[in-house]
Amino acid sequence: MTEPGQRGSLWVMDETRKPTLIASVQRALRLMEVVAARPSGAPAKQLAREARLPLATTYHLLRTLAHEGYATRLPDGVWVLGERVEALHGQSRAQQLLARIRPTLMDLRDELGVAAYFSMHMDDEIRLIDIADGPRAPRVDVWVGFEDAAHATAIGKCVLSQFDEERRRDYLARHPLVDLTPHTITDPGRLFRSLESPGGLQYDREEYALGTACAAVPVTDATGTIVGALAISCRPAKLARVERSAHRMRATADEIQRTLTLTP
Repeated sequence: MTEPGQRGSLWVMDETRKPTLIASVQRALRLMEVVAARPSGAPAKQLAREARLPLATTYHLLRTLAHEGYATRLPDGVWVLGERVEALHGQSRAQQLLARIRPTLMDLRDELGVAAYFSMHMDDEIRLIDIADGPRAPRVDVWVGFEDAAHATAIGKCVLSQFDEERRRDYLARHPLVDLTPHTITDPGRLFRSLESPGGLQYDREEYALGTACAAVPVTDATGTIVGALAISCRPAKLARVERSAHRMRATADEIQRTLTLTP
């Protein structure tokens, strides 16, 4: 027999029931907002007045926030936000970027029936940022980090193709051409020749993982400088059909470029 508020064996929240709120968390968040509104900091008594909190409660909250790194008491007695707030801010910006990019990747995944990937060239490394996959569009098993296998991935080749020869050699000097499959290109000269693709499309034909092929197009900024790459992965037999949809990949790359431009 199913009890009220239950469906099968899973409890569910009554949609008419008000959510349970933690008052102490609300007070702490309100206090942090007041601290943030004072760039030069403020003493506890002033913060208590502006947050409309008892002074004792304010002290307890500030001590807790300070212990966790979210608030700092300066030598003159004023309180400011702690270093962990800046770390959270940086992470939230990355999440905001993902929130804007992921729907675009999912649209490409659903349209072509393939897993879609986005990478960025950051700190002189090629980093995988997000993947949109699903039961009918499984992702490639990332058993070797993409940043260490640029020579064997369509994403990595796409970024390398935008480098001049000196920059390519510098990158490869720091990232050896490891043999990952029988199809992996490990000769620098052959790799450089493979990067000269007239259409801008780069491929991984089972070079990173057997049974998986990939294609990638560059994502550039407003000046035309490459910032990353958009890629898809599929079974090798499906790659020819994906190639015929290269215009959709380029359109998606343009959409991502606009998103990057508009993201603060």
